[in-house]
Amino acid sequence: MTAPNLHLKARDLMHTRMVAVTRHYSAREVSILLHSGTNSGVPVIETGNQLVGIITEFDVLKTLLTGEDLHGLKAEDIMTPQPITVEENATAEMVIKQMIDHQIIRIPVVRDSRLVGMISRTDLMNQLIESHIINVYGG
Repeated sequence: MTAPNLHLKARDLMHTRMVAVTRHYSAREVSILLHSGTNSGVPVIETGNQLVGIITEFDVLKTLLTGEDLHGLKAEDIMTPQPITVEENATAEMVIKQMIDHQIIRIPVVRDSRLVGMISRTDLMNQLIESHIINVYGG
């Protein structure tokens, strides 16, 4: 068994195909995106991929607790502004520390405050844990 390569760079761990929304996108539509199970967090961007926030399942749940109607809200009304991010040159170790310190399960990757990718805890585990699992079914 080899030790995990904690020196891998965020740019090598991140996904570059992702869903993002603008500030004015419907909060209800974002909640549907999250509820679909494909995304557990959606970045909020402005022109030029400038990252201005993130909306997670927790943001939607917090909004529901207030009793506000998602139909009348926009993404900017429920987003977490200035989300925790990492630069694309950050190491896997730095990414993990940010996730642990801030108790988050996904982190946007930025270059000059512009969104270039996303890393989830699953991405990290897939890259860093050597997997030799054999699934056996039946008798």
